[in-house]
Amino acid sequence: MTTLWRSTLLAIILLTLPFPAWAGSAAILVYHRFGPTVADSMTTRTETFERQLAALRQEGYRILPLSEVVEGLTGKADLPGKAVAITVDDGHRTVYTDLLPIIKRQRLAVSLFIYPSAISNASYAMTWEELRELAATGLVEIGSHTYWHPNFKTEKKRLPPAEYASFVTMQLSKSRATLQRRLGVEADILAWAFGITDEELQAEAGRVGYRAALALGERTATDQDPVLALPRYLIVDAMGDKGLVTRLRQGEAKSR
Repeated sequence: MTTLWRSTLLAIILLTLPFPAWAGSAAILVYHRFGPTVADSMTTRTETFERQLAALRQEGYRILPLSEVVEGLTGKADLPGKAVAITVDDGHRTVYTDLLPIIKRQRLAVSLFIYPSAISNASYAMTWEELRELAATGLVEIGSHTYWHPNFKTEKKRLPPAEYASFVTMQLSKSRATLQRRLGVEADILAWAFGITDEELQAEAGRVGYRAALALGERTATDQDPVLALPRYLIVDAMGDKGLVTRLRQGEAKSR
């Protein structure tokens, strides 16, 4: 067999193999609400969620605290292959009523991203007391999701440049300050509202003290991604467990 044929055969074999996860990467999942039934498009049934956890573990994925994933992606710590972080946005009350029992039972690391204006105010949201109980488990990290979840694209069109800049600063800094005051947490990781971000927003997030921020992207985050715009997979109930594993494999391929 000639050298050319050997090289071609090796290339074909490599292309047909599944893409493995690699060090310096992690799949960051984002959920929103939980419950026994699908109440809306953002609700994941707890039954589905537990099947997804089982499928991840069966496939060799390692569920880690988001803070460890960020440390790994920024080169400050070793990150194992097939790392996964679970995040939940918005602070919906079902995080307390439906997700917390699973967190406790499975000793599951989860990061919550909260916009403080809703807490103890909106009927759909948790209370500060419930958030403190979640944080006290030692399994739940709490980060910022801006102060009231604005659409920055809409606000940039609506406001004059100076007012928009002040608005962005308020949304990023007031959220973090409120979470620090109410819960005693550093809250130095941000999840962009609606996944909307750009270089201007990222620069301001860094200036006010965030060490990482999460967007969307339907692919695996790598150490080559901007740390203030790490991609996440949006997870919904219809994806199921097999669909989740398939999505992660596809996202790993996209990130190469």
